[in-house]
Amino acid sequence: MKQMFDTINGWVAIMTEILSGLVVLAIITGVLFNDPFGVIANISMIMGGIGDSGLAGLVALILVALWYKK
Repeated sequence: MKQMFDTINGWVAIMTEILSGLVVLAIITGVLFNDPFGVIANISMIMGGIGDSGLAGLVALILVALWYKK
């Protein structure tokens, strides 16, 4: 049973790593080519919506910074 959970946890970790790499690639593409996919606009809209909440925006910003620090 433990081995099954370790396997699932490994797959989730790999998928998370791949998806975070794709997000970074999309952001770099948006910066270089004037945001053709709208990724930067969507991220700024999400952060703006969270920022309207005040303290929740600050907590979200800290979480995002810690996430990219890994």
